[in-house]
Amino acid sequence: MGKTAAMKPGASVAKAAVRPTPKKQFNRNTKYILGAGALILAVGGLVIAAKPGPVANSPTAVELVKANAPSSAGRLATTQAKFSFGPISMARGKVTHRYPITNSGTEPIAVRKLYTSCMCTTAALVKNGKAGETFGMPGHAPIPTINVPINPGEQAFVEVIFDPAAHGPAGVGPIERVVTLENNGGPPLELEFAALVSP
Repeated sequence: MGKTAAMKPGASVAKAAVRPTPKKQFNRNTKYILGAGALILAVGGLVIAAKPGPVANSPTAVELVKANAPSSAGRLATTQAKFSFGPISMARGKVTHRYPITNSGTEPIAVRKLYTSCMCTTAALVKNGKAGETFGMPGHAPIPTINVPINPGEQAFVEVIFDPAAHGPAGVGPIERVVTLENNGGPPLELEFAALVSP
């Protein structure tokens, strides 16, 4: 009755579950921990490398910061925000108008960008009697940052050129357009004009 089953030499063990030894388990966990640690170090290194360094104290860096920083003491203003060309003819070609602008504040400001609301209109900043580059509508022409300084009390002009024939026959009738000056002295200055276009 009390016989024990003896295994015969060369017989296989009946489907015994094979479990990893504690040494193999330790090696696998160690690999996971080391891999996670390496990943954390790599991500941390990338974050530190991508962090911007301090701004150099060179005169150009300081001037650039001043040109782009909002100025509560500088203000771009105009005595004429709206203008009407009245009736104009496509056959007579382009019409031009100059808007006076002034820095009415006590600190210098910079005109950052100048652009128009339609491809039929271009505008240029005129300072000290010299017209700068002509700019148009975003999407139809590049609108770079210009950073033109205007000193306190200094007057400049925005020269607007409107081409009534730009839209062809569909452009007949009343029109309204806007020229925008972005500046670091406050909100953008908008100059509006209107016309009644005939063939």
